[in-house]
Amino acid sequence: MTTTPPKRAVLRPRLRRLLLTLVAFTLAGTGTACAPGDDRPRVVVTTNILGDITREIVGGEADVTVLMKPNADPHSFGLSAVQAAELERADLVIANGLGLEENVLRHVEAARESGTATLEVGRAVDPLVFRAPADGGPEAEAGQPDPHFWTDPDRVRTAARLIADRVVEHVDGVDEKAVRAHADRYDGRLADLTTWMERSFDRIPEQRRALVTNHHVFGYLAERFGFRTVGAVVPSGTTLASPSSSDLRSLTGAMREAGVRTVFADSSRPTRLAEVLRTELGGRVRVVALYSESLTERGGGAGTYLQMMRANTTAMTDGLTGD
Repeated sequence: MTTTPPKRAVLRPRLRRLLLTLVAFTLAGTGTACAPGDDRPRVVVTTNILGDITREIVGGEADVTVLMKPNADPHSFGLSAVQAAELERADLVIANGLGLEENVLRHVEAARESGTATLEVGRAVDPLVFRAPADGGPEAEAGQPDPHFWTDPDRVRTAARLIADRVVEHVDGVDEKAVRAHADRYDGRLADLTTWMERSFDRIPEQRRALVTNHHVFGYLAERFGFRTVGAVVPSGTTLASPSSSDLRSLTGAMREAGVRTVFADSSRPTRLAEVLRTELGGRVRVVALYSESLTERGGGAGTYLQMMRANTTAMTDGLTGD
């Protein structure tokens, strides 16, 4: 939920840091050490994908704290007490929402209720819903919003503009012209990404544009670029679910019918279940690693959102066009 707290409440984190700074000056007169920079504007972001996007927009105008570590699973990562406190000290908290950060969103809600400005990006980018099983979606979640909007770079362009707007509105002390300039420059890079993805996917024949993944994470990409979703090894929108034997039998049947020969598995998670499908289908299935829900560390193959999307596009194109 995107909310704008009352004006007095919005100022609370800023006022708190001002008081800390005054205390620091007082302590300095007594020779007591104090930490510098307490009055710097602060933005806290839950996921590392949104954290990278936010840093591109904010630049050096504010401190950006990202709660989710590289290679983490957004469905299962949690917060320490120190990280939870960071949320209420922020000028702005940015979350993916739509249930993605399953162990974190209650802390975001607590920060909002305490007066911190928050932005739940997923709800603001025209989210899709999970489809019924006949269309390749998870049965238990059919009709529920799909949180994985970042696989559509056009929705990320919308998200980036919203982030820029909220930073200008709620983060005191930032240079609006600088933030807008960063946002415009990043928007151009996202537009270039979309064009490049379209050209790359054009190499894939129509009959091979079928996706099987570890869990349901590429619905937005499928809609945007003309793929069909055959199914997922874990028939859910969250990695915390587990498939049954009947789920796997249904999926292997659907794969045979669709002639699918490639399963895409998240690079940070075990591919054992995808390997089971390979065994069930007589070794005629390849397992291709993608970066689906988390960035890597810098230099790890998907250190930024743009790198992640380009790496995935290349892997998908090669996986669906190779023999």
